[in-house]
Amino acid sequence: MSIEQPARPPVRPSDHPLRLGVFLDRDGTIIGDPGYLRDPEHVELFPGAGAAIARLNAADRPVIVVTNQAGISRGKVSEQEYREVAARLDWLLSPFGARIDATYVCPHAPERDGPCACRKPGLELFQRAAADHRLDLGATWWVGDRLSDLLPAAALGGKGVLVETGEGPAHRAASLDRGFTVASGLGAAVDRILSV
Repeated sequence: MSIEQPARPPVRPSDHPLRLGVFLDRDGTIIGDPGYLRDPEHVELFPGAGAAIARLNAADRPVIVVTNQAGISRGKVSEQEYREVAARLDWLLSPFGARIDATYVCPHAPERDGPCACRKPGLELFQRAAADHRLDLGATWWVGDRLSDLLPAAALGGKGVLVETGEGPAHRAASLDRGFTVASGLGAAVDRILSV
């Protein structure tokens, strides 16, 4: 079962219009990815990431993090350690007036748990988030540093931006081949999102 930690209650009224959301990957996109991040003191925002998320908040774009955390299943990161890292990220964003509206986590490791629908590029967590937050998936953006972060955008009719932080440079050619945009980092990705 995947872990879900909304930062605030989702919008549910059926008469509320669909919203234009932004799905962000976490490790390698918002923060550095040292591998099996378990110590909150090792959480480091990429330059410009806090301000970029604050701009999305100010534009009333729901900011939803969807993250693969196979280290939980592999016993490399406990659920408590994961929560402490998430709390540290929230704390680092707060001076920028930035917030993540909800986070959806796949804790599964394919070699231990077999295939699952929630591990990116699977669609389950994105579809769940869209239902919880009334997102218009066709007008929503996906941002990440790996092709697997962006493939759900193609499957669900949205748009994707590869950031060249984290593993981004290794995924640049494949992302361009798939028709995705490439940006130097999260700030440049948000420039693109808010310009259309």
